Amino acid sequence: MLRVALTGGIASGKSVVTDLFEKLGAEVIDTDLISRELVEPGNPLLKQICELFGEDILDESQALDRAKLRQRIFNNNEERIALEELLHPAIRQRVYERIAESDADYVIVAIPLLTETRYPYELDRILVVDAPRQQQLERLVERDKLSGKAARKMVEAQSDREVRLAVADDIITNDDSIYALKQKVEELHKHYTRLSQATTSE
Repeated sequence: MLRVALTGGIASGKSVVTDLFEKLGAEVIDTDLISRELVEPGNPLLKQICELFGEDILDESQALDRAKLRQRIFNNNEERIALEELLHPAIRQRVYERIAESDADYVIVAIPLLTETRYPYELDRILVVDAPRQQQLERLVERDKLSGKAARKMVEAQSDREVRLAVADDIITNDDSIYALKQKVEELHKHYTRLSQATTSE
C-alpha cells in the first residue's frame, strides 16, 4: 500500500484537499482527529496531561480545553516539548494501526506539523499543500476572525514555507479556484493509484 503524508502551512487548504481525496476513494487518516480521540475523558493519556499541566486545563465537562492548552504552550517551549513527548508517540502508533487495517489502494496521512515534529513517520511520499503567504493571512483573518497581526504571528510560528517545499515529493499549489484545486487532486489521485498498483504487482 502506498502511504502518503500530507502537510502544509496553516490556512493553505489541507482540509479541503483531504476531503477531495476522500471523495475519490482514498483513505484519509487525520492525526488531528486521532489526537482528539486520545485525550477524550476516561483516556489514560488525558490523566497524564492533567498530571503535567494541572486540572485547570479541563473545561466544565471535564474534557480537555484545547484552546486553553494551546495558549499555555504557545510561548513555553519546555511545556510544548513535554506535551509532544506524551502525545506524538501515541498518535504515531495509532496511525500505523489504522494503516495496517486499511484495504484502500493508498492512504493519505494528514500531518499538519510534519516538518516541525521531532517524531518522524515512515511513509512513502510527502505531499505539501502550498499557498502564497498573503493568501494564508487573508484566509486566516476571514476564517478565524483574527487581526492581521495575530494571523501573521500564527503563520510565523510554523516552519518556513521553503522548509516544507524542500521535503516535498509532490506539491499542490492552492492559489486558484476550487475547480482548479479539484483537477490537481484528481491528477494526483490517478498518479497515486498507479504507483500503488505498480508496487502491488512487483
